[in-house]
Amino acid sequence: MSALIDPEEIAYETDLVWLEDPTLLDYVRQSLDRLPSRRGKPAYHRDGRMVGYAILGKDAKPSRASGTFRRRVFWLLPHDRDQQPDGLYETGAPSEAIDPRTVAPGVKGYKTERSEGGPASPAMIALGIVLPAD
Repeated sequence: MSALIDPEEIAYETDLVWLEDPTLLDYVRQSLDRLPSRRGKPAYHRDGRMVGYAILGKDAKPSRASGTFRRRVFWLLPHDRDQQPDGLYETGAPSEAIDPRTVAPGVKGYKTERSEGGPASPAMIALGIVLPAD
């Protein structure tokens, strides 16, 4: 899940590669995958599609046990809002989702009103909670 990504786990990222224009997506799912290399497009084994991935710098160390690198992969499932705007995530977003405009190498990103399907709910307004608009 997005909230469970520790900033130390993505500290060696040097670049993000987007396979689709992230400004056209309200949210993307992100996960840390164990991959055999620091660079290059990883194999993708989920439903849906990969929309981006991280590149690691030369200082990133592989796991002693497996020899793999933990790299972020950004992806979407067939029932996500971009494919089904009136579906399950018409409002709200999956727990591992972030607004792609808030992510950068070494920055895990966060949810915004846009990624949650805004506008703010009455409960958020009553509590004075304001998510960033951008």
